[in-house]
Amino acid sequence: MKNFMIGQYGGFDQAKYARDFKEGFYGIEACLFESEEDIRILQRESQAKGFAVGVHFPLRACQSKLRDALFMDAHDQTRAEAFQRIERELAYMAFLSPTYVLFHYPKPVILDERVDWNVWRFHDSRDFVWEQVYTEAEFQSRSEQVFAWLAEKGKEFHFTPVLEFDALNRYVYGTKFLEDLLQKYPTIKLCLDMGRLFLQEKIDPCFDARQVIQTYTKYAFSIHLKSMKVTASGVEFVHFPVLPEWKPEEGWAPIEDYLTIIRKENPHVKIMFEHRSDQVTEEQLERCYRWVKDLLSEPHESTSSSNSI
Repeated sequence: MKNFMIGQYGGFDQAKYARDFKEGFYGIEACLFESEEDIRILQRESQAKGFAVGVHFPLRACQSKLRDALFMDAHDQTRAEAFQRIERELAYMAFLSPTYVLFHYPKPVILDERVDWNVWRFHDSRDFVWEQVYTEAEFQSRSEQVFAWLAEKGKEFHFTPVLEFDALNRYVYGTKFLEDLLQKYPTIKLCLDMGRLFLQEKIDPCFDARQVIQTYTKYAFSIHLKSMKVTASGVEFVHFPVLPEWKPEEGWAPIEDYLTIIRKENPHVKIMFEHRSDQVTEEQLERCYRWVKDLLSEPHESTSSSNSI
C-alpha cells in the first residue's frame, strides 16, 4: 500500500484522515482548501508522519470564479490569465513542497458533437467547447505551449506536473500526437480517472476506455480510483469505493479489468482513492484497500470483461 493515497477536498477532514489514511500510505492529495489553517495542518501532518503531499489545482478555494485554469482557451487573454493564476498558486504553496500539482486537461474540454454530454459534470459553461469550433491544429499548438510551460515551472518550483484527462475527443484517442508530446516532455505525467473513463465509454460509442488505459498508463503518475454504476436508468453511486462484489454485468465499472491493465503497464503508479468512503462500512473500506492491493500485486485472470449495461 506504499503507493496508495487519499484525497482531502475542501479542507483537512480529521475524521476522514483518521479513518481512511493507513500507515505506509504514500500521501494525500489536497484541493480547494477553504482555510490557511487547514493547509498548515496538512503541512504539519505530512512532516510529522513523513507522507507526500500532492495538489489537485487549485489548492485554495475562492481564488477564481472557475475551478480549473483555462490554459488552452481560444482567447489569448484568457490563456495568459490562466498561466498567471497558476504561477501565483505555485508561488504561494512553495512552502508546502508538493510532490506533484495536477491540472485537468484539456481545458477547456473539447467535446465531440456526436455525443450526448448531459450527464457530464461541468462547473461552468466556459469549461468546454465543441470540436467543430476548435481545430486539431489549435489543440496541438496549445497543448505544446502548456507542456513547455509546465515543464519549466515544474523545474523552477520542484514538482511533477500531472495532467488529468477530462472528457476526451479524437484529437487525443484517435492520434499519436499526445504520446509523442509526452515523450518529448518526459517530466510531464498523466492522471487517469477510472470513473471518467468508464462513464465516457458508456455515453460515447467511439470511445474505448480499456484502449486509453492500455495506451496511457505507462505515462501516468497516478490513478484516480472510484467506481460508479451506469444503467438504462442513469448514473448512480458516483464516487463509490471499488469492491469485488460490484459486477460489471449489473452496470458497475469493470475495475478488475482496468487494474489488470494498469498492473501490466505501470505497477508502481500511485493509486489515489477518489471515493466517498462514508458510503461504506469500515470493513468494506478495508476490503477495498486489500482488493486493490491484491490486483496490483498478483496476476489475475479477469472475470469482468462485459461492456454491456
